Amino acid sequence: MAGSSARDVETQKKKNKRRIARPKQTRIQGNTQGVRTKMRKQSLLKAGRVETSADA
Repeated sequence: MAGSSARDVETQKKKNKRRIARPKQTRIQGNTQGVRTKMRKQSLLKAGRVETSADA
């Protein structure tokens, strides 16, 4: 298995210690069609509107 030696574990621990702490993602990232559809649905639900097939 790759990355299972004691030296690799030690290296990963050192890298993790130096890593910048960032907040977790709060929404889906990206610009693909599936993501855009999900974000559109979320925004419509938040606005209190229902998506119809004519909107597509």
